[in-house]
Amino acid sequence: MKITEKYKHEGEGYSPFLIRPGWQVAQLNYEESLEIENINRLDVHFETDEAFLLMEGNALLVSAQIEEDRIAYDMQVMETGIIYNIPKNVWHTISLKENAKVLIIENDNTHKDDFEFYYFKKEQQREFLEAAMDIWP
Repeated sequence: MKITEKYKHEGEGYSPFLIRPGWQVAQLNYEESLEIENINRLDVHFETDEAFLLMEGNALLVSAQIEEDRIAYDMQVMETGIIYNIPKNVWHTISLKENAKVLIIENDNTHKDDFEFYYFKKEQQREFLEAAMDIWP
């Protein structure tokens, strides 16, 4: 008799794979768009916190406050085995280096309709990259 379910995401990018009423587990694996120099936006969720767990590799988790096109960052080089939470209504992004894998726990509809993007202006993207490279070369 098999009762325990198993899930594994081997491909690149984001995959929500365990979805239940009210919550879901997803995995984010490295893909080229997640390299620090390719990050061009922040996103926010209005209905859910989003918890992140670095499973392997290297990742940079970024939360931010935006006021009149000025962005203040809180950047965390993630440690394996530590759970990081981004509260709802907080702008954020994540950058992964090759072979990194991150587990994400959030509301079940987050990947469908609970998000908004803030795209960087050219100068904001340069400032973001400079700030990130200071702690995560």
